[in-house]
Amino acid sequence: MEQANSEIQIKPRDYKSAIKPVWCPGCGDFAVLNSITKALAFKSLPREEVALITGIGCSSRIAAYTSVYGFHGVHGRALALASGLKAAREDLTVLVAGGDGDGLSIGGNHFIHACRRNMDMTYIIMDNEVYGMTKGQASPTTAPDWAKSKLTPGGTGLRPFQPAGLALTAGASFIARGFTGDPNGLARILVAAIEHKGFSFVHVLSPCPTFRPEQMQWKHHVSAFGEEASSDPIQAAQRIQADDGMSTGIIFQREYPVFQPRCETCGTIEQIESEFTL
Repeated sequence: MEQANSEIQIKPRDYKSAIKPVWCPGCGDFAVLNSITKALAFKSLPREEVALITGIGCSSRIAAYTSVYGFHGVHGRALALASGLKAAREDLTVLVAGGDGDGLSIGGNHFIHACRRNMDMTYIIMDNEVYGMTKGQASPTTAPDWAKSKLTPGGTGLRPFQPAGLALTAGASFIARGFTGDPNGLARILVAAIEHKGFSFVHVLSPCPTFRPEQMQWKHHVSAFGEEASSDPIQAAQRIQADDGMSTGIIFQREYPVFQPRCETCGTIEQIESEFTL
């Protein structure tokens, strides 16, 4: 991707911290980290104007690997934390990241209300259809017949969530799907998500080589959507239902009223800082 502003020579690596990721070799989350930093560099966003909020799980470690403002929250509560931050600091570019378990199980209620609230932030779910950090349990996106978990040796028997369909139904104004095997394509999606005014949801297919090694074959099945993003929720729903979950691109984008509460007691940054002066 070309630099958005040639006068500001900021590189993707400038958004990375000195902490080295501890993800398993081959984990798709490495590519998500690279895509996020590429998108931020393309936008030439000052690090102090960006915040990355995460929950709990393998993917949620990503906040520690960046050099922007970050908050590693509790399980499933990343969107609640991010909403509070955005309410108090409208000027910040707020990114939220987590996994399919963190975002769609314990965090599912926060997810659907964040979609309908439509605050101006970008939510990235790295979906590997498994709880990786806690050793391979089925997640809300796991196929009903996947039987390799000791907790569900016969499979869950439950239909999985469709993250994009759930976001559309709940009212998200930007919905896209990316793949870690195409980090540049994912970075372009993230740029569009950041530029969109409202709640942007980016569903990322991120293989787990440790507990779901068969997902390494996703690269042979992923393809781009053949159509431009729709602004019609009915058309978008039809696209999602007709798809096998392996198509990437921007699915839905529409301008909805953005919710931004006015904080009468927040004060300026200088006033907030003064309260912490010893």
